[in-house]
Amino acid sequence: MEKYIFNECVYLGANARTCLKDELKKRKLKKVLLVSDDNIIKSGVLLKVSNVLDEAKIKYSIYSDIKPNPTVENVQNGVMALKKSKASVIIAVGGGSVIDTAKGMAIIATNKKYADVVSLNGAVNTPNKAFPLIALPTTAGTAAEATINYVITDTKIQRKMVCVDPHDIPMMAIVDAELMVTMPKGLTASTGMDALTHAIESLVTKGATQFSDMFALEAIRTIAEWLPKAYKNSEDIVAREKMAYAQYVVGMGFSNVGLGLVHSMAHPLGGRFDIGHGVANAMLLPTVMQYNAESDAKLKYRKIAECFGYKTEKLSDDKCVALAINAVKKLADKLDIPKSLKELGIKQKDLDVLSQDAFADICTGGNPRETSVKDIKSLYKSLL
Repeated sequence: MEKYIFNECVYLGANARTCLKDELKKRKLKKVLLVSDDNIIKSGVLLKVSNVLDEAKIKYSIYSDIKPNPTVENVQNGVMALKKSKASVIIAVGGGSVIDTAKGMAIIATNKKYADVVSLNGAVNTPNKAFPLIALPTTAGTAAEATINYVITDTKIQRKMVCVDPHDIPMMAIVDAELMVTMPKGLTASTGMDALTHAIESLVTKGATQFSDMFALEAIRTIAEWLPKAYKNSEDIVAREKMAYAQYVVGMGFSNVGLGLVHSMAHPLGGRFDIGHGVANAMLLPTVMQYNAESDAKLKYRKIAECFGYKTEKLSDDKCVALAINAVKKLADKLDIPKSLKELGIKQKDLDVLSQDAFADICTGGNPRETSVKDIKSLYKSLL
């Protein structure tokens, strides 16, 4: 038997944020805590959402003490801000960092014994449904608005905690491409490659199903066509809508079946060295794809190649593997993704602790090829 968990409701499309007026009134949610970050506020993106609340005469306060790799303290301070606000709903406006922080806040608000945050690490089925949460993503990559996962950094041990809880999924997702047009090129690239990583890893993960493959393949096809266009022209609203759609679609898939070694290896890069998650994933993806080709996942590389536009009916499995990996590399090159860990400040002496952290990560269990600390270290080393 298979089980899948999705948002109660989702709105997709430019200007979708205007639904807030009717949805909040229908649900009798009269006071809002807007959760965002300083960059979103400075860019004017949060104003696009707060204007809707102003027009509806809905009261709100703002919490924005959130780092790009959000910390335990960010969540705890947010919980205090929520209590002080006396809000009846959290509305998270931002990328994965903002939405992940809001998820942690929402869980702790109704499950107070987890107030230390660190006890939420791993797969935790909290007893109570989270505080009402609506998520509006401003990036097209993490799909945090669609998943039962969130990632918080424990700065005391310099490790990212991957928290998995069916109760943390936002009750509503509003995926409005107009909130994404101010994304700078670098963020468009890294978040877009994050979405592609979600799609490819969820396609080959041990937990993949025929149902989840449908989401993954649709996302790969869409990203392959539209990410370069969104990167080239930030104001191309059609490209932005296509990417917003793709990252949400794959979020529904990977949230329910898991990921793999790319994410396991990316998490310690962020936790210990504060490297952006999307950049880490993008750099690691081709290398891990090559490593995983020595497993049953190899048979799915043909489908990946086809999503990038290749005709494969007369090609061997090995040729399809090469085409799929090269297609990902070419896309990363178009997006100016860094090619080596050395460019990001990683040194040989860092590899032991990175490899141990990656092996212990919750995503490692979903990787299609069995691995080891030694194998992971070799993969890191190949990217120095």
